[in-house]
Amino acid sequence: MASRGKLSIFACDSGRPFAEKIAKSLNDIIFKEQIEGGAHILNTKESHFANSEVKEVIDESVRGHDIFIVQDIANSVTDYSVDTNFRALKTAIDAAYKCDADYITAVIPVFPYARQDKAFSREGITAAQVAREIEDAGADRVITLDIHNEAIAGFFRRARFDNLRAAKSIIDFFKSNVGTENLTVASPDAGGVPRANHYAQKLGADLAIVYKKRDYSKENSVKEAFLLGNVEDRNVLFVDDMIDTAGTLVTDISTIRSRHRPNKIYYACSLPIFSRPKEGKSAVQKLRDAYEKGDLNLVIGTDAVYHGGENFLKENLWYREVSLAKYFAKVILNVNRRESLSQLLS
Repeated sequence: MASRGKLSIFACDSGRPFAEKIAKSLNDIIFKEQIEGGAHILNTKESHFANSEVKEVIDESVRGHDIFIVQDIANSVTDYSVDTNFRALKTAIDAAYKCDADYITAVIPVFPYARQDKAFSREGITAAQVAREIEDAGADRVITLDIHNEAIAGFFRRARFDNLRAAKSIIDFFKSNVGTENLTVASPDAGGVPRANHYAQKLGADLAIVYKKRDYSKENSVKEAFLLGNVEDRNVLFVDDMIDTAGTLVTDISTIRSRHRPNKIYYACSLPIFSRPKEGKSAVQKLRDAYEKGDLNLVIGTDAVYHGGENFLKENLWYREVSLAKYFAKVILNVNRRESLSQLLS
C-alpha cells in the first residue's frame, strides 16, 4: 500500500534526543528491509524569546511530506516548562500545516495534563482542552505512551489517537537483567491493578496491591496505605505509568520494607518524569536516598523522557534505562506505510 508521503521527523528542542534515536532506528529498519527511501530529521530552528514566546521555523520544503513531530514535554535537561514545551509543539504543528505537509503526527510520549482528566469539584478538564488545542493546531494523529487514562482518546474529535505501551520492552529487560525467581508484582494503587496484573501474568509472578486513601485537597498527598498480598521474603516489582515527585513511592517502599519484610524491591515505570520541585528534594535525590538506605534496589525507566543520557546513568547507579526508540520507529513506519498497528499496540 502506498505511503502517506516522504517520511520526515520534526524534532522540537526538548524532543531532539529521542527524535535522533527514532530516526536512527527508522533508517536501520529501512536499510535492513531494503525499503525504498529513508527518514531524516528536518532542518528546523526553535527560538525562545526573552518574554518566553516560542517560534518554530522549517528551513526546507515539506510540501506533501508525512511529518512526525517529536516533543518530550518532560525533558529535564532543556529546563523548559511543560507549558513552554507544549507551546513549542503546537507552533511546530502549525508551521508544518502552513507549509502544506500532507499528514502531521504529534509524537508525545508524555501527554500534557494527562492527570487532569476528570473534574472533582469546580475545575476544568485540562486534558480535554489539550486534545482540542493539538487538533486545532493541525495535527492529524497523536502517538503517546501509557496514557494515564485511556478515556482521554475520547477527547479527540477527529485526530487518530495511538497509545503505545512500554510493558513488553520493560518485561524483556527485567527477564534478561534481573530475573523472575521468587517474584511478586505489585501495583502502587488500585487504578494500576490491570497494568500490574498484565506484568504478573507475563512474568509468571504473584500479584499484590497497595491500597491508598488519598487526600485530594492536597497535591500528591496520601492519608493511609495498606498492602493486599504477601511479599514477605519475596522480590517485589512495582509497576507504574510514571514516577513524578517520588514522594509516595519512597514512603510506600519504606513502609512495606519495615512492615512486610520483602527481599529486594524494584520499581518500573514507562515515564520517568522525576520532577524537581521549587522546595524540598528532587525525585532523583529521593530515589538516590532510598537506594543508599537499602529500601530500593533498582528503578527501571525508559528513554521516552530525557535526563542526560549516558551521563545520567553513570551518576545514578540505582537507575536503568530501557530504549523505546526502535518501538516508536516501527509504529511510525507502519503509520507512514498505512499498515496495521494492532500487534505493536498490544
